[in-house]
Amino acid sequence: MAKANSIYWNPILETLPREKLRALQFKKFRRILEWAYNNSPFYKRFYRHHGLEPGDIKTFDDIKKIPKTDKGMLREVQKRPPFPYGDMLAVPLKDVTIFRQTSGTTGTPVYQADTWQDWEWWAECWSYILYAQGYRDTDRVFLPFGYNIFVAFWAGHYAAEKVGCEVVPGGVLDTEARILKMQELKCTAFMATPTYVLGMADTAKKMGIDPKTIGIKRITCAGEPGASIPATKKRIEETWGAKVYDHIGATEIGAWSYMCTFQSRGLHVNEAFFLVEIEDIDTGEIIEKPGKNGKMVITAFDRIGKPCIRFDSKDVIRWADYKCECGRTFRIIDGGVIGRVDDITKVKGVLLAPTAIEEVIRSFKELGDEYEVIVTKKGDIDDILLKIEIRPGFEQNKDDILARLKDQLRVKTNLGYKMEIHPFGSLPRYEVKAKRFKDLRNH
Repeated sequence: MAKANSIYWNPILETLPREKLRALQFKKFRRILEWAYNNSPFYKRFYRHHGLEPGDIKTFDDIKKIPKTDKGMLREVQKRPPFPYGDMLAVPLKDVTIFRQTSGTTGTPVYQADTWQDWEWWAECWSYILYAQGYRDTDRVFLPFGYNIFVAFWAGHYAAEKVGCEVVPGGVLDTEARILKMQELKCTAFMATPTYVLGMADTAKKMGIDPKTIGIKRITCAGEPGASIPATKKRIEETWGAKVYDHIGATEIGAWSYMCTFQSRGLHVNEAFFLVEIEDIDTGEIIEKPGKNGKMVITAFDRIGKPCIRFDSKDVIRWADYKCECGRTFRIIDGGVIGRVDDITKVKGVLLAPTAIEEVIRSFKELGDEYEVIVTKKGDIDDILLKIEIRPGFEQNKDDILARLKDQLRVKTNLGYKMEIHPFGSLPRYEVKAKRFKDLRNH
């Protein structure tokens, strides 16, 4: 366990000079590559098909020669034995101790196999995150999520225990019961998606409870980009009277990025455990300079059950051109995940990222937390419909609100929108990942 007076969970690795960190990453990359080649029938077949063997990777620059994997491959592999994971598995089936699966929001779920060693690795990755966000053995942490087949905050639970926190699992409780239990036990922290954090606050207010009076000091978000969107982050912090921290992870990847207590505009990449590469979407070239968007290709160094090597995540990110005052030497991605290659789409010839719409909407105090964006096509013309809710007490200002909203959206996205005002509380509410952006042009 880290020293009580340190801001680092692992002071050595988190402040390792860049050249030493690079050398460690290369050593770890070679190790997981050899492990996968020697133990996973899929990886051996895959690399031989591309005329590559682990010994061909002699320098850091050689890493980009390794062919990428993607979610489609993971689904295809599952059709082969051993059931249900397929021959990407790099350990005997009897060594698998943990089952998880992806949410299936972009297709058939991917089944994830982890060994007990992998699960310890998950908890260690999360320990870096929580300790960097100020979690300590004095915290009582509430987990308001349904403990299920999705990884969600499972590893966050075990990492909180590892850090020394007292953990309160609120799995089967409904939202009202969760709020009352947090209040009763004077919990100091909790973890949830940004959507559910705001939803809990609305429920608390309906119960006559001001969220700020519960005593929450810190909230860790995941599952959506909201906590890295300044307007959403500000809205959550003001509502709860707490600090909000973002974290990014995925079932098939791991917990790879996090915001620390210094709250720079970006998130640290957990480079002791992952290699993050940013690839130009058009040319495939690796982007090293800050400020340019590209898609993330990621390797998990220490996950042995079902290795994740140069996985094309489809997440759009960019390197930051600033450092964090915390002193960590891990590189920073600017503003978190900007979107997904699948989501960032052309509308009326303009590239549109749904996060840009969220940033505008959440900056309006008169608007509710929920909204929907629906893109359709009539003939050759794209239409964007934005459904919003106006908070009670501001209805008489709807014309002014709509005018300002349209102006801000045009400035931020270079697009015009049709607007629909819906009764407050009538738009869909989400407990897990929200689906507010719907592109119906190909339906």
